Amino acid sequence: RTNLDDKPYKCSDCDYSCTQPGRLKAHMQIHSDEKPHKCTECDYSCRKLGNLKAHIRTHTGEKPYKCSECDYRGTTSKSLKVHMRTHTGEKPYKCTECDFSFRQLGTLKGHLRTHSGEKIYKCGECDYRGATFKCLKLHWQTHSEEKPYKCSECDYRGKTSKCLKLHWRTHSGEKPYKCSECDYSGTTSKSLKVHWRTHSGEKPYKCGECDYRSATSKSLRVHVRTHSGERPYKCSECSYSCSQLGNLKTHMRTHSGEKPYKCIECDYSCTQLGKLKEHMRTHSGEKPYKCSECGYCCAQSGNLAAHMRTHSSERPFKCNECDYSCKAFAKLKRHILTHSGENSCK
Repeated sequence: RTNLDDKPYKCSDCDYSCTQPGRLKAHMQIHSDEKPHKCTECDYSCRKLGNLKAHIRTHTGEKPYKCSECDYRGTTSKSLKVHMRTHTGEKPYKCTECDFSFRQLGTLKGHLRTHSGEKIYKCGECDYRGATFKCLKLHWQTHSEEKPYKCSECDYRGKTSKCLKLHWRTHSGEKPYKCSECDYSGTTSKSLKVHWRTHSGEKPYKCGECDYRSATSKSLRVHVRTHSGERPYKCSECSYSCSQLGNLKTHMRTHSGEKPYKCIECDYSCTQLGKLKEHMRTHSGEKPYKCSECGYCCAQSGNLAAHMRTHSSERPFKCNECDYSCKAFAKLKRHILTHSGENSCK
């Protein structure tokens, strides 16, 4: 029957109509809070008998839906359908705000909240709110002191067996997730997924303020602080603050005097890896920074930036006492001595 006139059973609350009174009765339950189908093993109840049957399998352990490609078994046909997408690569649920796509509608809904800022999952212990249930579950662990999974090699304790399994790889060196394009291998599937973007060029995280895109959510969070001005990492010794934890760690070495990066050719040591790399070029003779206008090349990016001004009219170093400006900071320092009366040749 396809003609609307052949569907005499009509819902009084919406446009739904059907051919059988039983179907109308089942449909009416979506307009009420009634959940007549109750589990005898726990407090679960639902509107549809089919949902109850699927739920009961969580108690019996029955998984009748088997994957034809691997050993996976599911409790419902829907769970099997979603699983099959791991083999086909199908991701039918696409984000309208960025390039992300997902296998499940629920995952897309959670992702969309990262754009809207909506946080619907509230902690019952504190004011925390999360955009996804997964975020809330992770947060709950901060309230629980129980960590039953203990490492046999060190003092580490985990709240789940999965946490312990991942930790154990720091001892075993196991990196089961291998890149098919290079020698990279990772301890988790997530780390491999992020690494793969260095090959694919995929940058799914887009800034809402400018054209910036990044391969990781962490990089986007750090970038957004250039717009918001947020500097959450504060020095406990002085008024310094910054947008990245790594920058704070580097800054703290100005107080401690620590210089962990040491040259293997001489006694030079420094606070930053980047500075050590630049220093090593004094031994290797490498000059990777090349001028696009002439044959000049150098070991440091700062020297190239200074050189490029010889090709332009830019004079960024300005005197506060007069109209003098120049292309090099060293020249400005010499000029300032003419105001102080000091002899620059001393």
